[in-house]
Amino acid sequence: MIYRNNIEKIKKKKSVIMRMLNVVVKILFNRIFYVALALLIQLVWIFLIAAKFVGYSQYISMALEIVTIVVVLWIVNQKINPSYKLAWTMLILCIPVFGVLLYLLFGQSRIATVMEESFEKILAETREYLKENVETREALEKEDLSASRQSLYIKEYSGYPLNRNTEAEYFQAGDDMFPVFIRELNEAKHYIFIEYYIINDGVMWQTILEILERKAAEGVDVRLMYDGFGCLTTLPNKYYEELRKKGIKCVVFNRFRPLLNIIQNNRDHRKLCIIDGHTGFTGGVNLADEYINQKERFGHWKDTAIMLKGEAVWNMTAMFLHMWKVVNCTEEEKPYDYYLPHTFHPEPFEGSGYVQPFCDTPLDHETVGENVYMNIINRAKEYVYICTPYLIIDNEMMTALCLAAKSGIDVRLMTPGIPDKKIVFLLTQSYYEQLLEAGVKIYEYQPGFLHAKSFVCDDKIGVVGTINLDYRSLYLHFEDGVWLYKNRVIEDIKADFLNTLEYCNPISLEFCRGRSLLVRAMQSVLRLFAPMM
Repeated sequence: MIYRNNIEKIKKKKSVIMRMLNVVVKILFNRIFYVALALLIQLVWIFLIAAKFVGYSQYISMALEIVTIVVVLWIVNQKINPSYKLAWTMLILCIPVFGVLLYLLFGQSRIATVMEESFEKILAETREYLKENVETREALEKEDLSASRQSLYIKEYSGYPLNRNTEAEYFQAGDDMFPVFIRELNEAKHYIFIEYYIINDGVMWQTILEILERKAAEGVDVRLMYDGFGCLTTLPNKYYEELRKKGIKCVVFNRFRPLLNIIQNNRDHRKLCIIDGHTGFTGGVNLADEYINQKERFGHWKDTAIMLKGEAVWNMTAMFLHMWKVVNCTEEEKPYDYYLPHTFHPEPFEGSGYVQPFCDTPLDHETVGENVYMNIINRAKEYVYICTPYLIIDNEMMTALCLAAKSGIDVRLMTPGIPDKKIVFLLTQSYYEQLLEAGVKIYEYQPGFLHAKSFVCDDKIGVVGTINLDYRSLYLHFEDGVWLYKNRVIEDIKADFLNTLEYCNPISLEFCRGRSLLVRAMQSVLRLFAPMM
């Protein structure tokens, strides 16, 4: 008996050791481990240099203190969000020299000047093709001046016009979108443009890849663009070379390199698929199995997407071509007329209401995504229903949400019940108390992770896209969305929100105030440095 027990103990020890070895092996063969290690080494090196400079002599220390003060004054006087100013000022004052060096590396929310200049040049080339139909604008002005003002802001500061003659189909889950997505890809005759933040091997991607390979062999112009950081752990290194061998034109946006520099901060978070110029998809759904619930990650994955058919698809096509030309650094083979919606669809398009796809970039000084959202909140008359996976907002957005609720507007927020990032989730919950005190209603989706990004307001206005309510989406990333007015899918967006409430827990003030002192202290610290996360 004793012998048998000893054998069992040895087996258990071996099992534990094997599990630990498996974990170590997985870490050692994971690309992210070496990236993180390289970044850590650079940070330590910078810290040691900073410490050495400080201790070298009294005069150097004094000079560095003066530099610190100058940098802080420069930050305070910049035309940037006050939250950014506060976060960087606190960091620099707490660890002066090291903080200054970090600010020089990461402190600005703009991408490389070369890319900015390229974008400006391309936008100038296509401005003629993005002119707005005067009759469409006048019709909306007569119908609803407030909505027209919102739309006009998008046109003036994003560059993409208001459209009619566009059908829209809303998908309340990636599971619903996927079969339609596959059907439309199979219908492609001339070109397929795909731009996604994350691509991961699995049922979804292999099904899509088979179609893309087949279509490329048929002579269809198939182009694919993915983000270097978004796919860092999901695709092999230089995966684009494999795709090119299959006849698929492929480029990587901002290939991630383990170097401390500001450029790595700006990512292509957009999700776009355009087929033959007349059909377009966007929303929160990336090309990975969890988004269609073929693989379980963080419970049931709740996401949303939208398909457009009609004249508004040109906005999405132009977005893709702009980015493709910048990243690929080549001239477009065909004139822009070739990609217009009616080129391969001469028949008139049907559709209800108004549709305006738009994008937001970190290249300008305009937070288009945030301002579109705040325009909706500030002009709401009855209700605003919002889905977001992350809630990390600045004072302006907090004020807008609270003021709307205090003014009698039914403001409801839906966030995940199961997080994908625990620290971010803790930070998200730190904003609850102030919102609840103002009358905002907050619900957490219990079956799993809510990845949807959608607004619906007053049965008239909606937005579906890729823009989260967090600093990265609103300030640092390339994003896209679809603004809708009195389109039939507005009803679907609202119905989806109300139906999903059945699977949510309402959050109370008691929950927020009942959290432990340690948790609340952690949230306070996280709030301070939220703009950097």
